[in-house]
Amino acid sequence: MDIQKIITTRRNIKKFKSDKVEHSLITSWLEAASMAPNHKMTEPWEVLFAGPETRAKLNHKTDFGGAPVVLAILSKHGATALERTENMAAVSCFIQNFMLMAWESGVGTFWSSLGTSAKARLTLNVPDDYDVVGILGVGFPEELPEAKERTPIDRKIKHLS
Repeated sequence: MDIQKIITTRRNIKKFKSDKVEHSLITSWLEAASMAPNHKMTEPWEVLFAGPETRAKLNHKTDFGGAPVVLAILSKHGATALERTENMAAVSCFIQNFMLMAWESGVGTFWSSLGTSAKARLTLNVPDDYDVVGILGVGFPEELPEAKERTPIDRKIKHLS
């Protein structure tokens, strides 16, 4: 698949097959994801694999669509408010890279913001100097949702003098 097709066909998957995703594949996608832009090479991302006990304690309303793999992606705060913002942006790029790499292999992802809750932070044992940018379900899609309509990009562009 070419990159434009990967980007335009990727969806947030709501329901997954139980088929196993090889750990070596996930590791290779994480390695590629680490090429995300990050100011001053802070490499602020940390990845937690949630096992069955942790996943049960997270108590997600759909159990991450039954995805066979659940990852929490963290971002280190940084020394200043600006660095924290830059790190969050870098980790978001990291996550996008990971999702696109997975999708190229036919593996879908589900991005949940559940990790922002105090209960989830405690369950994941997240240090105070980290943000949880997302909790991802990862697996082979059982169903592929249609694309949601987007605002035409020309309505989002402004030209400044």
